[in-house]
Amino acid sequence: MGYKVTFLPHNVTVEAEKDETILEVAMANEIELEHNCGGNCCCTTCHIIVREGEQNLSPMEEEEEDRLEECAELTPTSRLGCQCKVHGDVMIEIPERDPFKLDGLEELEGYGNELLSSEQ
Repeated sequence: MGYKVTFLPHNVTVEAEKDETILEVAMANEIELEHNCGGNCCCTTCHIIVREGEQNLSPMEEEEEDRLEECAELTPTSRLGCQCKVHGDVMIEIPERDPFKLDGLEELEGYGNELLSSEQ
């Protein structure tokens, strides 16, 4: 039995099979959802916000919850597209990402500040 998954802000609704992840659904339908770690719950680039149907996704496991704590755009209904499986109709939003808050860039924070301050 297929379920409906609506992707915002694209306003595109596609069919999904039970237990497909949101990331798998997006990829199968050529909807751009970043996934730098290949869907292994090692980053937060596939972060989504559930707008409707949160109860129709698999429960969040501890690994996903821990990883989401690193997400710059965290909301009360945030999930990782690679981890939540479809169990019914759902509407999700793919948030616009701030390129300066992406995973792996926090170590660059302040990079070069000592050069700037020494030039003054």
